[in-house]
Amino acid sequence: MAKPDIEKLKSTVGETLWETDLDTLSWQRAGAIQVVRFFYVMGRDIADGQLNLRAMSLVFTTLLSLVPLLAISFSVLKGFGIHNEIEPILMNLLSPLGEKGSEIALRIIEFVENIKVGVLGSVGLGLLVYTVMSLMQKIERAFNFAWRVNTPRSFSQRFSGYLSVLMVGPLLIFSSLGITATMTASPLVLGLTEFQPFGWMIVLAGKLVPYLMVVCAFTFIYVYMPNTRVRIGSALVGALVSGVLWEGMGWGFTTFILSSTKYTAIYSAFATPVLFMIWLHLSWLVLLIGAAIAFYHQHPEFLTPLRGALRLSNRMKEKIALMAMALIGRRYYGGGPGWNGQALAHYMRVPVIAMDTVLTVLEAGGFVKQTDDDPPLYLPARPLETTSVSELLDAMATAGERQPYLTYGRIPADGTVDGMLAEVDRARSGVANEVMLKDLIEGTAGPVGAPLAAVQAE
Repeated sequence: MAKPDIEKLKSTVGETLWETDLDTLSWQRAGAIQVVRFFYVMGRDIADGQLNLRAMSLVFTTLLSLVPLLAISFSVLKGFGIHNEIEPILMNLLSPLGEKGSEIALRIIEFVENIKVGVLGSVGLGLLVYTVMSLMQKIERAFNFAWRVNTPRSFSQRFSGYLSVLMVGPLLIFSSLGITATMTASPLVLGLTEFQPFGWMIVLAGKLVPYLMVVCAFTFIYVYMPNTRVRIGSALVGALVSGVLWEGMGWGFTTFILSSTKYTAIYSAFATPVLFMIWLHLSWLVLLIGAAIAFYHQHPEFLTPLRGALRLSNRMKEKIALMAMALIGRRYYGGGPGWNGQALAHYMRVPVIAMDTVLTVLEAGGFVKQTDDDPPLYLPARPLETTSVSELLDAMATAGERQPYLTYGRIPADGTVDGMLAEVDRARSGVANEVMLKDLIEGTAGPVGAPLAAVQAE
């Protein structure tokens, strides 16, 4: 095939895949295109190396924080008399390492038992808690990256939230395991195993319990760790995929260790720690891949060929801002339920991050304010009868200029250029100054309000 034909084919495939409006297709074709987009962006994100880089950084932090983390969990569980359950769980997690896994688990338990929290003193206990909190913070940053979240939790939120998880999480995990074991060993269940089809169903359920526990744990991590609202359904989808990957990876890793003896000859005494670090790296990578899957499931608008930061043109920002104010104002004056950011983004068919960018500017400019609802709703923050369209457009045009290292006034003056810009601003303001936002909402703004007439009923 000639090169022009190849380029033409790539262009056709690209247009079909990325520029097709899925709302105009049947659900079968739209679903097929969405699946192809999903596999493309996941392959791109993995090949990009950022998820892998964050998984590698988590390996180092985990090595430093694993013993303090288990020490805190051990102290909590010891108060309830179930601390002896840590060793079987740890050995199960490290089972893909074979005999080396058992050795590592015993060493870790030995280190944990050697830590005497009562004799550490205030400084030692503070360092212990700080090490664990650093691990949790590093995990949050990795998941925030997967979810395109730029704002981490505040210090108070991190301290209270992380400490709650560290104190309550182990207790809930081991309590659920204990309840499962008790139910499995109950006379009723043992009696039912003698009758078919209950027998094989109970055996099958027993084999599925470990997988279900992994999926439940992953789901909790995906819901809690990112500093954003994650739907349970999306977290469950990511947990199912990552759970299957994790179990399959464990089987493959075990097979590799059993079938290969050369790594011991190469690494000698370092073989065990090297294998342990590789296993940690693969485990974190699978967890982050699952987080990315959950993100794309919840935000399919991010299934685009480019992963970089979303940049809106001035014209796009202005239209989104005017549309948002019109929709928010109509709901407010009409007595209907308010709009949240995600609903506005879905209605306008724009990414949530684009809508959040515009709403942040509108809120900073005093045009809208948030309610205390969860998620927050947006309401007008000033009388729209006396707020001109020109004020809103000026706010969108000047957003981001108030930075100390780059301001509009630092650019050298030029009479011709400055005069032209002044003429453009006067011509634009002459039209927009005469139109109030309330006119835009009521559809009485002439040509300016005409494009929004279709959403008058909203």
